[in-house]
Amino acid sequence: MRARVSVITLGVEDLEASLRFYRDGLGFATEGIVGQQFEHGAVVFIDMQAGLRLALWPRASIAHDTGLAVHPSSPTEMTLGHNVASAEEVDTLMTQAKAAGAAIIKPAHTTFWGGYSGYFQDPDGHVWEVVWNPQWVS
Repeated sequence: MRARVSVITLGVEDLEASLRFYRDGLGFATEGIVGQQFEHGAVVFIDMQAGLRLALWPRASIAHDTGLAVHPSSPTEMTLGHNVASAEEVDTLMTQAKAAGAAIIKPAHTTFWGGYSGYFQDPDGHVWEVVWNPQWVS
């Protein structure tokens, strides 16, 4: 069977604040919060590249839906990679993220493998790597 990831869901504490960060701060396209008519249904979907959506869903709703208890999270559990077309775009997106309220945890820099990247955390602590890889055509 071929793996087909179509949605990556981030658990968030404040859905409105996360919507503002991603839509207004980073400029990610979304229709906003949908599913508010359902208990534990309010969610934000963001179209990424073809066939992939980023979902923002309250951690309490994920806990309710899965039956798992909410536990403290660790920012080193995973990272999200946002590949861009140039080192300049890395700098631009890092500046945009900081202005939107992100915590810059590692400023953009030349990497040991010949690329250029930096790391930031969104308001819920999710780690994003903004990266330009000269070996990849975007």
